Amino acid sequence: MSIIVNYNNILNTIQSLSKKTTLIVVTKNQNLDTVKQLIEKDHFHFGENKVQESLLKWKKLITINPQIRLHLIGKLQSNKAKDAFDIFHYIHTLDNEKLATIFQNLEKNSTKKIKYFVQINMANESQKNGISIDKANEFIKYCINDLKLNIIGLMCIPPMVDDPNDYFKSLFEIAKSNNLSQLSMGMSNDYECAIKHGSTFVRIGSKIFS
Repeated sequence: MSIIVNYNNILNTIQSLSKKTTLIVVTKNQNLDTVKQLIEKDHFHFGENKVQESLLKWKKLITINPQIRLHLIGKLQSNKAKDAFDIFHYIHTLDNEKLATIFQNLEKNSTKKIKYFVQINMANESQKNGISIDKANEFIKYCINDLKLNIIGLMCIPPMVDDPNDYFKSLFEIAKSNNLSQLSMGMSNDYECAIKHGSTFVRIGSKIFS
């Protein structure tokens, strides 16, 4: 099946489940010709994992298409924060004070304001990024109240081997307790489940490009 057919099928599924969920098409490792196919379909939300690859791929496209909204969904090293700030509109992987402070300082010297998701490591997996659940509330409040960052929601990646329902439900409850309305959860293998638990952004790549 073609990329556009896959894209339309997924978009129709999302819209049948929720009118409040945005599809982020994950375009890591995809070339410009592929990306342009989706832009021509008036799709403007795209996700990338790596900052340098994003700069090379998107800098000119964003200038030509100012409607594009670029989401960083991969781990961000602090030495790449300035470049990420320049190219991305959303950061989904904010998970430590050092990085949060860097963004605070960047915003002080800019008119640009990024929308942030705090990434939470729901199962305390050592191989995954994200702040632990027991530190999440304190960190969220610190970012909002002390650093004045625009924290719009939470993000998670559940363990691949577990049923994701409990993790999605827990993330929803943490967001609700912190008065956050946005949830970045759900990928190609579990996005329908995530939407049923209130996800407002799903991150899908392989199911579109396979």
